[in-house]
Amino acid sequence: MIEESLRYLRSSEEWIKTVLIGGVLTLFGILIIPLFIVVGYYVRVLRGTMHDESEPPVFDDWGEMLMDGLKGFAIYLVYGLIPGIIGAVIAFVGVGGAVAGNSGAAGVVGGLVALVGFLVALVLGLAAAYVVPAALANFVEKDDVMAGFAFGEIRDVITTKAYAMGWLTAFALLLGAGILTSVLSIVPIIGTVIGVFVTFYAAVAAFYVIGHTWADVHPVDLHEEDEMPGQQPAI
Repeated sequence: MIEESLRYLRSSEEWIKTVLIGGVLTLFGILIIPLFIVVGYYVRVLRGTMHDESEPPVFDDWGEMLMDGLKGFAIYLVYGLIPGIIGAVIAFVGVGGAVAGNSGAAGVVGGLVALVGFLVALVLGLAAAYVVPAALANFVEKDDVMAGFAFGEIRDVITTKAYAMGWLTAFALLLGAGILTSVLSIVPIIGTVIGVFVTFYAAVAAFYVIGHTWADVHPVDLHEEDEMPGQQPAI
């Protein structure tokens, strides 16, 4: 699966153009809108791969891609905020208790509670990272943002061995890209810029894996995707 995912983008005649556009948009992701467009492209990769399309998407229909990116980012944001908020609340209670206690014992207890808050946030953050790809895939399949939070449906997928293996494969791709990017960053500016393009390429490969994994675990109805305008029977 790793080799297939890494060949995915290169199966298109316009793959260099796609990587260049995706890398540049990622590079300027701090401007927000480019980031949304990149997320929208990842959504298209998910949509295509879960419907077993061999040809990767291209950057077109920018408005639609932007809207898909906004929806996908909203799902990312919600799942990402929950662990942070819960951890921050626990840590705040611990620190507040230590300050109010005005004693050495209270300080120790407060510190322990703050540590627990950090650990809880860490565990929940890892759990969110595991769930988010499935949440995005469910949103893409249903074309409904709320499907990204339909945990009953998502749970049936994330508890399977196939999803766990797919997630680990996608994680390995991103981890490898992260290591390579760190090595490239040794070269000032140029290495960092190249690393951004490597990250985009790896992210596309990772979403390729997630899309196919979703289709394997949660069979997708191909009828609507395969039915093209102009192919309707004449009446």
